Amino acid sequence: MNSNLSSFCPGKVVLGTVIGLEPGGALIDIGAPTAIFLPIWEMSINEIDSPEEALQLNETREFLIVSKYDEAGNLMQFISIRQLEKKLAWERVRQMQAENVTVYAKGFDTSRAGVLVRIEGLHGIILGSHLDRCKPIEELVGEELPVKIVEVDEDRDRLYLSHRLALYPDGIKHLEVGQVVAGRVLALKPYGAFVNIGVINALLRTTEISHAPFDTPYSVFKVNDEIKAMIIWMDVEKGRVSLSTKALEPEPGDMLKNPQKVYEKAEEMAAKYREQMLQIAAIAILSN
Repeated sequence: MNSNLSSFCPGKVVLGTVIGLEPGGALIDIGAPTAIFLPIWEMSINEIDSPEEALQLNETREFLIVSKYDEAGNLMQFISIRQLEKKLAWERVRQMQAENVTVYAKGFDTSRAGVLVRIEGLHGIILGSHLDRCKPIEELVGEELPVKIVEVDEDRDRLYLSHRLALYPDGIKHLEVGQVVAGRVLALKPYGAFVNIGVINALLRTTEISHAPFDTPYSVFKVNDEIKAMIIWMDVEKGRVSLSTKALEPEPGDMLKNPQKVYEKAEEMAAKYREQMLQIAAIAILSN
């Protein structure tokens, strides 16, 4: 244990004065018998290149007393600004979550799970399922994205965010069956295509692509294709949407031969579809 800090309790916040700056850290007077060395990596929650970015000579500020075990199992105590800022940052993001506020975070990297961002100096992740994928995920790096905080777990250092909830706070409630939506193909499977329509990733099943026969969805679409489709089924509670391009075909097979024609006449064909559904519903009511 660092004898200079033996009289201080871990977790206690103390005042200290910067009495020396060195390339790798700073000397801090917190009232202990001798000055305490604060390494540069404990100076800020953000990455810094020099102590002068975080501290000034003769500056007085708060420091957190921190303890941990070294590789030999000995209890060590030290002071930290980073840990204090991190503690306060977790409090702030918990408050943001409680108030359901929208904040802006810049993407700085990507992973298989989604886009990595920083909020209040903390690392967070916008999962792929919570992204409004209007463009490839790599292009979101460097962008300021509006997000809402979904999960805050300080113990596991976990901060999950949602881009979609910030853009579409009412979820899919504004969508309806028979509506034409624009989207981007995210993934192709033998059973269909997953299409991002902004608020949600919807499923365009293979059987709903065209009236004419074709091999697989891979022969009709490519990932990142921009398409138009019509909503034919929704489950608002579970957040599920099914699409159809087949219902928008002016002539059977147009999706295979001339998809642009399908997209240009999409609203017209959707109006006919809705009219047919009303007629079917009216007949069903009369028959009962």
